[in-house]
Formats: sequence, structure tokens, C-alpha cells
Amino acid sequence: MTALARPTHGRMIGGVCAALARRFGTSATTMRVIFLLSCLLPGPQFLLYIALWLLLPSEEKADSTRTAW
Repeated sequence: MTALARPTHGRMIGGVCAALARRFGTSATTMRVIFLLSCLLPGPQFLLYIALWLLLPSEEKADSTRTAW
């Protein structure tokens, strides 16, 4: 599994679904469909998406901090 970071290429809105898809080895389209279907259920899915968008580093920042060590 790869590090959890939002990719700079292949993302639609915030890159959260693309990052999760890369992390778990599925396609980004599959992860987006799963997210959209989960929004039909009650729960804080949309708020979780926004929180991950804010908390996950972009791929550029993750690479720069990884090389700094």
C-alpha cells in the first residue's frame, strides 16, 4: 500500500477518492461510485470528505517532506 496523499493528477474535486483508491488498490471511479452510494445512507460522509480534503497533504507536499528527512 502507498502513503495516503492526494494526487496532483487524476483527481476531480479534492483528490480524496483518488487517494483512497490508490491506497487500497482500486480504481478511482470505483471509489467515487462507492462514495456517491454512501451519501444515500445517513451519516457524515460529506463532512468526512471535507475533513480528509483539508487534512491529507497533496502529493507534492508529501514528497517534499519525505525527502527532507
